[in-house]
Amino acid sequence: MISDIPDILLVNPWIHDFAAYDYWAKPLGLLYLASILREHGCEVTYVDCLNRFHPGINKHTPSKTDGRGSYLKTAIPKPEGLEDIPRNYSRYGISEEWLRKDLSDVPKPDVILVTSHMTYWYPGLFETIRVLREAFPSAPILLGGIYATLCYDHAVRHSGADRVFAGAGEKFILELIKEYTGFSADMKFDPKELDSYPYPAFDLETGIAFIPILTSRGCPFSCSYCASRFLVPKRMSRTPESVINEIIYWHNKYKVEDFALYDDAFLTDAKNHAIPILEGIIESGINIRFHTPNAIHIREISGQTADLMFKAGFQTIRLGLETTLFEKRSSLDHKVSEAEFKQAVLFLKEAGFSKKQVGAYLLAGLPDQDTGSIIESIKTVKESGITPVPAYYSPIPHTGLWEKAVLCSRYDLKKDPVFTNNAIFPCRKESFSWEIISFLKTLSAE
Repeated sequence: MISDIPDILLVNPWIHDFAAYDYWAKPLGLLYLASILREHGCEVTYVDCLNRFHPGINKHTPSKTDGRGSYLKTAIPKPEGLEDIPRNYSRYGISEEWLRKDLSDVPKPDVILVTSHMTYWYPGLFETIRVLREAFPSAPILLGGIYATLCYDHAVRHSGADRVFAGAGEKFILELIKEYTGFSADMKFDPKELDSYPYPAFDLETGIAFIPILTSRGCPFSCSYCASRFLVPKRMSRTPESVINEIIYWHNKYKVEDFALYDDAFLTDAKNHAIPILEGIIESGINIRFHTPNAIHIREISGQTADLMFKAGFQTIRLGLETTLFEKRSSLDHKVSEAEFKQAVLFLKEAGFSKKQVGAYLLAGLPDQDTGSIIESIKTVKESGITPVPAYYSPIPHTGLWEKAVLCSRYDLKKDPVFTNNAIFPCRKESFSWEIISFLKTLSAE
């Protein structure tokens, strides 16, 4: 019998992979849902399988001063079809024993919401769902998130969830809860207005090492390697005042000093968006640090925006460069020219950013990409006076490069998303090579 006030359990699942590290990663969408449900009267509990600050850890996993850190990991067998990869495969996150203990301590849920991340991380998700099913056999398990949206049919057939949902959950979460529990509440926010959303429920976490901030959703570009446009078809932005108030809130209440910008296009329409946000942070006088793991658009960097980012406390600048073969990049994107790249780097240097602070993402492992072109891009970035950051390509369904990736891969990408793992260079016809990864790392670090 479901009570008048439903108990909702939200779960961030394990990762199964050859490598994983907490580069300012949080299940932001799931924590937005938690805050929305709580705002509308539901009882909410949260279990994070990736919790680096779990009480079971006598000593927290090593963390950098900016909030990043290593996950605990447990060696597990490699997925079928990847046995020949000469790398260790692991479950990243808390132990199974700790998870089962955490689940035994929460109220019996009326509904369980599970999110999903990278498409090739689904084995960790599936294991999480199996444990949840054993712990709460009668509770419906609802699955959403990135994998669920990009690989919907695969998730429906194989995940073990009772329902799979694609797209932004904020639009339909209250209807879902009503469907499964009978609980009804008048909507107190507008899914189309980001300013109306309550702050994500980071207070449910054991420890807050950093806070992700989303000042906008969506991206004006349709790059062939990126699924942003598919995942968020319509761009939405918050008002600068809303963003500034949230940052000050987390800093004042929880002493947070590191903020990771999750935007795909923070500098778009900078005059009305980024610039007033940066000016507001500077005027507030708070001493904080910003990081841009999702990269910022090079074309939008001006002398003014570079100067404001430096003064506002930006510490980790990542540029979405992808390649320096500018005359051949039309098959990838149309977001930057060689002149724009050089000018942006100059603006950042003049603002005061060091080589160590500014890195340019360079895609490696693209379909039909030869190693020489990656080497050339790395050398060009180094000559510009900033740091090259190799980013290994993962084929993503619903993107412009997907069909070409399928043709180039030595694996059947359409059969199983596990083969899209960027750690195995899936679009190389040749077998996996440690030598290439080691060479690119060494060249980038020299």
